[in-house]
Amino acid sequence: MTACAIEPPSTDRSGEGDGAPGTGCAITADGAYAARLAPDGDSWFPERWTLDGPEPYAVPLPGHRPEEPGAQVQPMGDGRVLIHRPAQEHRHTFCLLYPTGPGTGELPLGTVECPQPGTRLTLLPPAPGGARAYALAVGPRATAVWLVAGGASGPERLAEVEGRCSGGVWLDGAGRLLALDRELAGRVKTVVVDLGRGGEVSPLLQIAEDSDDRLLLADPDSGLLLISSDAPSPGRERLGWGVLGSTLPVRFPESLRVAGCSVTPFAIQPGQVLMPENCAVALRVEGPAGGWVGTWRPAERRVRHLPAPQGWLTGCGLWTREGVLRLPYATGEVPCGVAELTPPCGEPGGAEAAGPEDPARGGTSAGAPEAPGGTPAADPGEPATVRPVPLREAPLGRLVTK
Repeated sequence: MTACAIEPPSTDRSGEGDGAPGTGCAITADGAYAARLAPDGDSWFPERWTLDGPEPYAVPLPGHRPEEPGAQVQPMGDGRVLIHRPAQEHRHTFCLLYPTGPGTGELPLGTVECPQPGTRLTLLPPAPGGARAYALAVGPRATAVWLVAGGASGPERLAEVEGRCSGGVWLDGAGRLLALDRELAGRVKTVVVDLGRGGEVSPLLQIAEDSDDRLLLADPDSGLLLISSDAPSPGRERLGWGVLGSTLPVRFPESLRVAGCSVTPFAIQPGQVLMPENCAVALRVEGPAGGWVGTWRPAERRVRHLPAPQGWLTGCGLWTREGVLRLPYATGEVPCGVAELTPPCGEPGGAEAAGPEDPARGGTSAGAPEAPGGTPAADPGEPATVRPVPLREAPLGRLVTK
C-alpha cells in the first residue's frame, strides 16, 4: 500500500496564487468574516462573507475592472476586505475594499517594491484580532515580513529572515509570534519571528538535524501543534503532533496515514485550554476517488471520514469552541452557505479514547475506519518508526499566552 503524501504548506492561504484564482477563501481568526475571489464568467471579483449572524450572506465588492491573476484577498476584523494586486513586475499595491451603496469603496494603503528578481510576495494568514494584515516577500536568499494593513502610514517592513520562508502560523492570540518554515542550507526548520521584538528570530522546531520539519497548524489555547516531518521516514513526509513548550516527543500516529491519499490539516478546535489531546483537528483528504473531510483528535486512534458539502471552498473551515466544524460552500442554488458538522467523540475508556499513540511505535491501525471507496485508513504493514527527537524548546515558547 502507498502511504499518504503530506502536502507542503504554502504561503498562499486564500486560494490565490500566481495564476488564476482558486476556489478557496480566507477566514478571520474569530470566524466572523471570510473573503474570496468569486467567479463571474471568465472573470473574478472580491466577495466578503459574513459568518457570525443568524445566516451567512455574501457582499460582492467588484472594482472598476476584473481582478488580474495573482490577486489575493483577506477579510479584516471590521468587515473590510484587503486586496493585494501585483501591479507591475516588481510592484504590489494594497487597498481596503468596503461596500458603498451600489458600488465599492477603495482605500489605498500603499505599495511594496520587490526589485530583486525572483522575489514572490504573498499574504500571510489572517492575524488574530483582525486589525492588521501581513505579507511575506520571499527572495532568493532572504525573506521579509511586511505589515501591509493596520500600520500608521502605509506598508512597513518589520523583519528580515535569512533563507527562503514559507508557511505562516500564528502562535499567540495577540498576533505577535509568527512561525515560518525556513529553508536554509538545504534543510527546512520552523523558526519564530517575534514582531514585538523587532523581528527577533528563534528556533522552534528541529526534530532531527537532517530532517525537514514544518509547522502546519497551531492552537494558542491548548498549545497543540500539527507538524510535517520526514524524521521518522527519511524521504517521506509524515503528519505528527506535539505541544508547544513540552519536552515530550513529537508523535506520528498511524491513523493519520491514509493509503493512497494526501492528508492536509486545516483547522484546530479552540478553547481546549491545557487539554491538547482533546482538540479536534479537521483534515482535507484527497485521493483517486475524490476529496472528503476527516476529523481526528490526539486522544483517539482513528480518523473519522465525512463527506464534504457540495461546493465546499476546499480546505477552508473553522471549529467552534463547542466542537462544531463549519465549512463554507457555494453552489448555483446556494451562493453563500455554511455546512455544520458535529463529529462524535470517542467514548471514555474505549478503544477510540485509548490515549496518545506510543511515539516509538507510531500508533496502531486497530479500529481505523475505511475511507470512501473502501480504502483502508491506515497501513497495518508499515514498519515501526524510530523515536523522534522532542521539540526543541525555544526561548519564545514561554511567551505564548494560554
